[in-house]
Amino acid sequence: MKNKIILFAIALFIGVGLQAQEKWEPLFNGKNLKGWKKLNGKADYKIEDGVIVGISKMGTPNTFLSTEKDYGDFILEFDFKVDDGLNSGVQFRSQSYKEYKDGRVHGYQFEIDPSARAWSGGIYDEARRGWLYPMTVNPASQNAFKNAVWNKVRIEAIGKSVRTWLNGVPCADIWDDMTLSGFIALQVHSIGKKELEGKTVSWKNINICTTDVEKYQTPSLVNVPQVNCIINTISPRETGEGWKLLWDGKTTDGWRGAKLTSFPAKGWAIEEGILKVMKSGGGESANGGDIVTTRKYKNFIIKVDFKITEGANSGIKYFVYTETNKGAGSSIGCEFQILDDDKHPDAKLGVKGNRKLGALYDLIPAPDNKPFKKGEFNTAMVIVKDNKVEHWLNGVKLIEYERNNQMWNALVAYSKYANWPDFGNATEGNILLQDHGDEVWFKNIKIKELP
Repeated sequence: MKNKIILFAIALFIGVGLQAQEKWEPLFNGKNLKGWKKLNGKADYKIEDGVIVGISKMGTPNTFLSTEKDYGDFILEFDFKVDDGLNSGVQFRSQSYKEYKDGRVHGYQFEIDPSARAWSGGIYDEARRGWLYPMTVNPASQNAFKNAVWNKVRIEAIGKSVRTWLNGVPCADIWDDMTLSGFIALQVHSIGKKELEGKTVSWKNINICTTDVEKYQTPSLVNVPQVNCIINTISPRETGEGWKLLWDGKTTDGWRGAKLTSFPAKGWAIEEGILKVMKSGGGESANGGDIVTTRKYKNFIIKVDFKITEGANSGIKYFVYTETNKGAGSSIGCEFQILDDDKHPDAKLGVKGNRKLGALYDLIPAPDNKPFKKGEFNTAMVIVKDNKVEHWLNGVKLIEYERNNQMWNALVAYSKYANWPDFGNATEGNILLQDHGDEVWFKNIKIKELP
């Protein structure tokens, strides 16, 4: 009887172990391209020893080898190897419609990037929104790619959650609902140099799991930053981390004019989830005026997506006390400068570029080689922890400084804020969006209060 019990326990253990394994379906049979079709470009694909090999070609746009089937929720695994000099990727939840850019393949792409930039594992939105998750968001994983050898990839696309791994290293994590189903495709990127023609990118062991995927979903990893791509929302993970919307995307709740008790009656507009400062001639707080939060904040992280029109000027201010300046002009506070450095004259004023985009306005300059995306939305982030402050742009830290000390006070003394008592040393203050008379767009305004 004892032996039977042991045998039953072993059988039960084996059964449970087998049940815990993903049920994989091969997408490539190792012999031919049955179930696949070529889209857009004219680069070639061939099969060698059970491997799909894509061959770069001059004079053709991006070429995609696409599955004939669409997939919604899945776990995808594959191996790839790429020659130096090529850029490639694997599309998923992607589509191709005649009415969209004449059939242009568009959708999520797992990036394959052997260059020094090292963005392999990131997520790009092909022919649509551009980069959703550049690896500057998660630089700790930028060394996951291995050159000249096979690399192993895992993609989990389950509901609104999309996450990637490269060689077992977690890389990207996005929350998005723009496309919840589509095909998978292997990309041979277009090339512009003759010496790159004939170089290859190869794939093998392409397997997908579409059954009970929630059961096999990898637990969330807090050390991998998440990017929420759904406008003006807080993802479940963000909620758990303490993030809140500072603007709800629909109303003026939580905001007022910096010199008013209510929201400005003119100069600002809410259109399709975008908060806009309207163009009014370039004057500082001369139309609708600045807007501020109705409450004050002490220690926090604030993120704001902004888009500037040509030649525009604006800013995000913090430690603002609206009672300080009741006269003309903007309310006083530390400012993350928002500026078209190429077209606005303010970029040439100040000292050593301390009035350019990302600078602590009129105090500390940001680097010139900023990761700014002209004509697109960019993400500004300010981190305040007691007296230590950081400015970030699109996942890259621009500046850091410490206030409430002798060096800070000396810096202020040689700035336009010299005559404002104890500038920048307040323990708390309002957060402000500036009306500088130019059209600027804001969305995804979020805050996380820190202890």
